Amino acid sequence: MTDAEERERKLSRALLSLRARHPFFATLALFAPVTWTEAIPTAATDGQGLLFNPTYGARLTPAEFQAVLLHEVLHCALLHVPRRRHRDPRLWNIAADIVVNGMIAQAAIDLPAGAIREPALESQSAEDVYEALLAERVPCPTLSDAWSDLLAPPEAQGAETKSPRTPAALEVYWKGALRQAEILARSAQRGRLPAGWPRELERIEHAQLDWRSYLWRFIGRTPTDFSGFDRRFLGQGLYLDTLDGESVVVRIAVDTSGSVDADLISQFIGEVRGILAAYPQMDVQLWYVDAELYGPYTLDSDRPMPLPHGGGGTSFRPFFAALEDFAAWPMGERVAVYLTDGYGDFPDLPPAYPVLWVVAPGGLASDRFPFGEVARLV
Repeated sequence: MTDAEERERKLSRALLSLRARHPFFATLALFAPVTWTEAIPTAATDGQGLLFNPTYGARLTPAEFQAVLLHEVLHCALLHVPRRRHRDPRLWNIAADIVVNGMIAQAAIDLPAGAIREPALESQSAEDVYEALLAERVPCPTLSDAWSDLLAPPEAQGAETKSPRTPAALEVYWKGALRQAEILARSAQRGRLPAGWPRELERIEHAQLDWRSYLWRFIGRTPTDFSGFDRRFLGQGLYLDTLDGESVVVRIAVDTSGSVDADLISQFIGEVRGILAAYPQMDVQLWYVDAELYGPYTLDSDRPMPLPHGGGGTSFRPFFAALEDFAAWPMGERVAVYLTDGYGDFPDLPPAYPVLWVVAPGGLASDRFPFGEVARLV
């Protein structure tokens, strides 16, 4: 058997093993073509294709090869190459490695010796891990090898890959792969997404918040919580499930105080539109808030957004006081969302329902919020 045949045999075995144990991962791997090249010392990705050094690949045991293969596939599917943006490449690589290695470990797949682990950070998004490392809130690990495996397009050109180069093209490509992976994983009756996956998906939509993923987490849904078959596909023999969005109840506050400028209010309104797009039939009400309330406005995807009001001081108390009856809703059906820079007066007591703070760049530090979960815009 030639070296090339042995490499392809090892790759096939890894894919078959993933298919038997983790159909979601295996489907994603099928969307990532592998190129064997001497242009890199170990393994890497340019955002879609996977690159393996033949000598390095031959050294790995079958279990190690499967883990490294999945490591690079997850970097692709989570768009870790285009999401880097302005960040330091090496520190971003470490943050992204912490996230994907945590997912692989949660899937009970053995990682190679020396793989970066930071369990306290693994359930966070790569952006949040990066900020924690940058602020030195945790000791910064070092890459086990001098080679960074996230290649920007110019770095990958010598490897003769055929990947789409623009972030938009990569996003379309991998969102399609994720949809296929979810469908096939459900058909195999192992449809739950890997641990830590929702937090990463929060960042895929233009490096901002993926509201479908957030709502899955806050209202207790997963990609396998469906209400029945979608009758549009029955004639094709496809028994695909439909999401039940009617029981999702969201109450939103947009900070329009004097410390929030027009550009930031526009960014907040864009996030509100993202919430509406997540589940079109859900029950959504909006307030604009400075130190007073303006609203509520009932929202749906077909109505124009109401014009903002405000410009005064900042207090978070009026919004939560207006939601006094919100605590009576069933736990798995509601969430309050507050878009703000975080500088204002908080209620004395936390509310009895889930709260998500969506915080502007440069806003109040996450650990200064007395309750709820914090998501940060970039």
